[in-house]
Amino acid sequence: MIPFSPPRIDDKTIAEVTDALQSGWITTGPKTKLFEEKLAAFIGVKHVVCLNSATAGMQLILNWLGIKKGDEVIVPAYTYCATANVVIHAGAKPVMVDVNEDDFNISINAVRNAITPKTKAIIAVDIAGYPADYDELHQLVRENQINSLYNPENSVQQKLNRIAIVADAAHSIGAIYNGARTGNQADMSSFSFHAVKNLTTAEGGAVAFNLKEFSSQELQQKFKVSSLHGQTKDAFSKNQIGAWKYDVVEAGFKCNMTDLQAAIGLVELKRYEETLARRKTIFEKYQNAFSKKAWAKVPLFSSNNKTSSYHLYMLRIKDISEEKRDVIIAKTSEKEVAVNVHYLPLAMLTYYRNKGYAINDYPQTYENYKAEITLPVYYNLTDSQVETVINAVVESVEEVI
Repeated sequence: MIPFSPPRIDDKTIAEVTDALQSGWITTGPKTKLFEEKLAAFIGVKHVVCLNSATAGMQLILNWLGIKKGDEVIVPAYTYCATANVVIHAGAKPVMVDVNEDDFNISINAVRNAITPKTKAIIAVDIAGYPADYDELHQLVRENQINSLYNPENSVQQKLNRIAIVADAAHSIGAIYNGARTGNQADMSSFSFHAVKNLTTAEGGAVAFNLKEFSSQELQQKFKVSSLHGQTKDAFSKNQIGAWKYDVVEAGFKCNMTDLQAAIGLVELKRYEETLARRKTIFEKYQNAFSKKAWAKVPLFSSNNKTSSYHLYMLRIKDISEEKRDVIIAKTSEKEVAVNVHYLPLAMLTYYRNKGYAINDYPQTYENYKAEITLPVYYNLTDSQVETVINAVVESVEEVI
């Protein structure tokens, strides 16, 4: 069976984790600090803070912005539930909008139509690793007519003086937008290092800061405190001679990254360019094969100002129903090739349906979803296995359509 997305764990990974274990320091410590420094350098920003997930990163961002009950945060209807769940946890309302037909990303026109005086932030999702339209989002929130609707209610919002642009960059570490890596476009970007991501720390994430109105070093320190219950020192700092004393300055969260996670990340980051190159090669093999098929709608992963991180290869089958798409997936699995679907749209999930959201309000989201099949892409997928995947998908589609 060809698996869908196994992590890359080898002797280098094991050796680095073993080093962390033998150091006697396994929670947040020197390896986490080193990973933060190297990750910031890779992205091209001054500071990042590493956490236990991208979800935690977005939650800390909304908390710092002061998002609360009565506020609205615009999110795409086509995304994983975490994008909207963090808004719920902040007490605010997720305002779902439709997405583009070509690249699955949030529709700028839909965002424009959804902005109200209650809107405090927009969360754009770099779905599949292909960056959202950040230039257009920045232009939109700065338009006089749109900005006049903005209603700041705390000192952070007053200093920002516009709707915040947040990137759910869970998929897009290493992607390029206007010549810069993702993390340099939105006000803040939250990356994921979950086990199935291009760059993994088993579980983990990081927030990159890109706010000219605020010091990124101060933001990093603020987020570190917020990630440790509001405690002013982490365990490593407290462990130094005579440095036990600390304070708690806020009712924070508990979502710090550990050195065991950072150890994996250090190995992954060192060879990430190699990882991206291999994933690009697999994408190109799929693209070459499926672009010849009249029934296939191949994904967009490169344009004049964007280059994907090659996270998900989201193939669509033209003029197919959701039910027949599911039959194709079953037939492909029978041929011992694991494929997936990204994602069940938010409005189709029980929790959000029960809150009154309806998929009929997001027609392009449903059109994209019902035809989508995600194919395996990972470093250790061999050329022979890629051919097996292609043949299994082609045969399965042509058995059904």
